Amino acid sequence: MIGRRRFLEVLAALGVSQALPTCATDRKVSFDSYPFTLGVASGYPSPSGVVLWTRLMGLEPLEIPVRWEVAADEAMRQVIFSGETTADPAWAHSARVEVQGLEPDRWYWYRFTAGDARSPIGRTRTAPAAAAPAQRLRFAFASCQQYEQGFFGAYRHIVADQPDLVAFLGDYIYESSWGSDLVRSHDAPEPYSLADYRARHALYRSDPDLQAAHAACPWIVTWDDHEVDNDYANDRPEDGMGREEFLRRRAAAYRAYYEHLPLPPRMRPEGPNMRIYTHVDWGTLARFFVLDDRQYRSWHACPRPGWRGGSNTVDVSECTRLASPARSILGRAQERWLDGRLAASRAQWNVIAQQTRMAQMDELPGPGRRAWTDSWDGYPAARQRLLDSIAARKIQNPVVIGGDIHAFNVCQLKADFADPRSAVVASEFVGTSITSQGWPQERINEYLPDNPHVLYADSRYRGYVRVELDAKLWKADLRAMQTVQRRDAPCFTLASFVVEDGKAGPLKV
Repeated sequence: MIGRRRFLEVLAALGVSQALPTCATDRKVSFDSYPFTLGVASGYPSPSGVVLWTRLMGLEPLEIPVRWEVAADEAMRQVIFSGETTADPAWAHSARVEVQGLEPDRWYWYRFTAGDARSPIGRTRTAPAAAAPAQRLRFAFASCQQYEQGFFGAYRHIVADQPDLVAFLGDYIYESSWGSDLVRSHDAPEPYSLADYRARHALYRSDPDLQAAHAACPWIVTWDDHEVDNDYANDRPEDGMGREEFLRRRAAAYRAYYEHLPLPPRMRPEGPNMRIYTHVDWGTLARFFVLDDRQYRSWHACPRPGWRGGSNTVDVSECTRLASPARSILGRAQERWLDGRLAASRAQWNVIAQQTRMAQMDELPGPGRRAWTDSWDGYPAARQRLLDSIAARKIQNPVVIGGDIHAFNVCQLKADFADPRSAVVASEFVGTSITSQGWPQERINEYLPDNPHVLYADSRYRGYVRVELDAKLWKADLRAMQTVQRRDAPCFTLASFVVEDGKAGPLKV
């Protein structure tokens, strides 16, 4: 709580008219412009709580008191929890609250108030109780939303699906401008400073369909490369920027990321370091392992000639560093964490939510093999460690979900990708992009005969994946946008696959 004098000083500095009664808690304040233009969001549900988020825009660099309310009804008449937090200019006037004391497995509504300005009302929910055998979960996962290349209309269809949860798997913003047939513009150069990244996030968060999806249900999120810089690996960018300079850039990008998403306070960054990997439980039905494959990964093996870092497509017989056991896409600490949490899980479905395709993809038609080094193909020993552990520990119903490649992929994760008769260890579903443009389908078709474990691959459409699961069945619908050139474009189900309880590997339906 701030004092009345300090509150009046804030209002005066903002040029805000005010009429305050004697009671300082009954504040009648008029802002010059509506401050909640980026909407509201919630995330990381637990059985007893959830994170609530908003950001106030257009303010002077002064602390602003923000009131929050959680209600049992959409009209906000039955307010059951409320309190006050501070929108601090050091954190871009973002405000987040980790609400506790809620009932498990139910929906709530929430809003924020600053002065006489009220935010839109958001809808959120808690997870089932830890030991509860939840009957059903419906969630969507999405990735790769390049603002210039299309409208975020896929989120309208996600909202219409009424999911319990959204998992966003990387490239929430893009630092670079590229592509053809652009429908809108960043209107700014590539970001490097904190102010630059804040502006880029605010631009993306201004999209009404993205705001609606954030207001519809809680999200869990992870990042990929474009939240900072294309193809960066740990402390090395793809270009020749020095390490210290790049870490300053990464610190700015991570801070802006935290400021604009409903992340729990424990994820608050410290300089260029920010731990976002975690797990989220949905009763005993599902456990989500949300991974970070950027911050801790080994540098890319065999970068392009003349480049210090960044990805490459290499002949695996020539790039001998590729298969080194010392290389990791997650970093050894995160690997150990994941291995331990998987072993301890008693969930019916164990969902590994990460950024990219895990399955091997041979990109050389015919004899020999070529691998793209920015995906798990660039870290084959780390992939083998994970799959071997899943198989040895007999993890219940492991399913990997990812994004990054701007194409739908449905894959069998094999104990040995070189042997078509090898056991299937886990199932994999890769979603296409929200807007980002993909490879021509003809190019992908050339690779499929050499990759029989890739059951489905389609790069023609933008969209998302809708998943519904219960104790016996996982059903995934590949949802394809007719176009992203129009905000109101229709969406259709391109294909559907199921995974049956106790049987690794997707089946087309």
